[in-house]
Amino acid sequence: METINNFESQENKKMEKVVSFESSKEHYEAGAWIAWCFDARFSGALDAFAKAKGFQNSDITKFAGGAKSLASESVVERGVELNQIELSIGLHKTKKVVLMLHMDCGAFGGSKAFGNDRKAEQDHLISQLNAAEENVKQAFPDLEVEKVIADFDGVYRV
Repeated sequence: METINNFESQENKKMEKVVSFESSKEHYEAGAWIAWCFDARFSGALDAFAKAKGFQNSDITKFAGGAKSLASESVVERGVELNQIELSIGLHKTKKVVLMLHMDCGAFGGSKAFGNDRKAEQDHLISQLNAAEENVKQAFPDLEVEKVIADFDGVYRV
C-alpha cells in the first residue's frame, strides 16, 4: 500500500492509502436531500428510486428509521436531520426533500409491532411522514417535500 508522506497526523504517523479512487473536485447541485433508512434491504430501492427520479446528484442521510426523527416532537431529535437539510441547501442548492420510511422497519419495532397488520403499519408510517413533512416545512417553507414508503416490491409515493 502507498504511504502518503504529505499527510501526517499530529502524532507524526503517516496515512496509508487503502483504496485508489479519482473523485471530481467540482461542486454540484443536489437534485434532492433524501432521508433514507440504513436498512441494507432497501439500498437497491434507493438506487432505483434516485435513477427513476433523474437525480444525478443527491445528498443522502441514512439514519435508522429514515425520516422517523423528523417526525419526532423532540426538537433535539429533529435537529440533526434539519441541520443536514440546511447544509445541503447551503452547499448544494437543494430545493427538494424526500422523506422515506419503509415496511418492517426495526426503528418502529418491525411489522410485529403492528400485529403484522399491513394497513395499521402503513397508516402509522403515513402519519409519521405527514408529521415529518410538517416539521420540515416549518423549518424550510420553500422546500418541495416528497414522501415515500419503501416496501419489498417497490417505492410508493404517499
